[in-house]
Amino acid sequence: MKRAVCKKISGKEDMESEYDFSEMKGAVRGKYYKAYRAGHKVKIHKADGTTSVQYFKIEEGAVMLEPDVRKYFSNSESVNKALRSLIAIIPSKRRTPTHTE
Repeated sequence: MKRAVCKKISGKEDMESEYDFSEMKGAVRGKYYKAYRAGHKVKIHKADGTTSVQYFKIEEGAVMLEPDVRKYFSNSESVNKALRSLIAIIPSKRRTPTHTE
């Protein structure tokens, strides 16, 4: 079995100067955010000349984490565990169940 290779990117010092977008004029953060959340398609042009189209839509209940938060959580299980521990310390008067099991 092959082991996955994980390359940690530590920041700007690892990025080539031609990929530094910090001084881009006219750049807008999150320009395509709403359209991406609504769903998008990807066209795959194959070597034999055919094209396949795949449609993607973010699942209901999916949450997008910011990069600074994402570095602390490796998977959904760790996010859920942290949120459940926060829920446990919320006073019971303020708790309003949104999901029944």
